Amino acid sequence: MTSSFRSPLLRRTAVVLFVFGGLAACQKNDASAGQVAGKLNDAAQAAGQKLDQAASYVGQKVDETKSAAQQNLESASAPTVTIDPNALASSAQANLQNAASTANLQLGKAASLTGQSLENAGRKLQEWSAQSTASSTNAAASSSGSNYGGDAQKQMDK
Repeated sequence: MTSSFRSPLLRRTAVVLFVFGGLAACQKNDASAGQVAGKLNDAAQAAGQKLDQAASYVGQKVDETKSAAQQNLESASAPTVTIDPNALASSAQANLQNAASTANLQLGKAASLTGQSLENAGRKLQEWSAQSTASSTNAAASSSGSNYGGDAQKQMDK
């Protein structure tokens, strides 16, 4: 709140009272105490009327501000959502296309990784098969050679 002497209305009232008081004190003719009191009373009534006018003005402005704030609050509280079906459909279609593109990309990556894994497995199977064939051929050759040599020995013993 502002101090009481900062209000223009109160300053004016104080100045009016001071001036009337000064005029009453400085009056050169023989004024009676009743006349001075009457003038001061008139000044006080004028100041009171000014204060009433100021209070009425302030009250009016407070009511206007309150009414405007209430209207703003009511208009802000009312829902104003509008849905455009075309915009909604367009947005949904764009989201679906984006999801399909992402899914297609992920499926492509999965297929590529699966293909690489199958190639590696095929190579390892071929290597294992070649090693297995080579070791079984070597085993057969060594066992047939020892059987042949063994047969010759048996035949000589007879």
